[in-house]
Amino acid sequence: MEVYDTEEQQVEAIKDWWKENGKAVIFGAVLGLGGLLGWRYYQDTLTAGQEAASEAYTTAVTALQTQGASAEETVQSFIDSNAGTEYATLAALQLAKVQVEAGHLDEAVAQLEWAKGSSKDEALKALVSYRLARLYAEQNSFDTALAELGSITDSSWSGRVAELRGDISLRSGDKDAAYVAYTEAQQSSDASQALQMKLDDLAK
Repeated sequence: MEVYDTEEQQVEAIKDWWKENGKAVIFGAVLGLGGLLGWRYYQDTLTAGQEAASEAYTTAVTALQTQGASAEETVQSFIDSNAGTEYATLAALQLAKVQVEAGHLDEAVAQLEWAKGSSKDEALKALVSYRLARLYAEQNSFDTALAELGSITDSSWSGRVAELRGDISLRSGDKDAAYVAYTEAQQSSDASQALQMKLDDLAK
């Protein structure tokens, strides 16, 4: 860095520097301020959007609870309008539940398949796959059900997955596979209290 002998030289140097760089500094400051204000606007807009989606989700789910399957069109409209958000995924799960209760298994499977493909939440995907496996089993698509269960890798689901695999194997007539699956499920931390009863029934 140059050493200036007098204050006048320093002032002249600052003036020269400002002539050369002043516009860039001003532009940078404006750009920086604009970026900051833009970021704040984006955050505010994002928050407002999330709040609106949350309220719309609550409205859609309430409609399902009070109107049942007759609210399907309303909920589907919410899902379509909010595709790409976890609110839409959760709404699809709720709609699928109502469709199952109404006996519309094909429609419920379609909802869950969509939810699985659109969600970015691995824990939610595990739940969707588990419910899909149960529905496939209800439709007697046992191989598809077992393959769906196989996609769940989260260890916290190991007991429930093994037990459902046992249920599916039993329904398909494979008692040996069911026994192995139930025994495996018993070793898991999330084992259900019904497992021993199922094993006892197999032993008869």
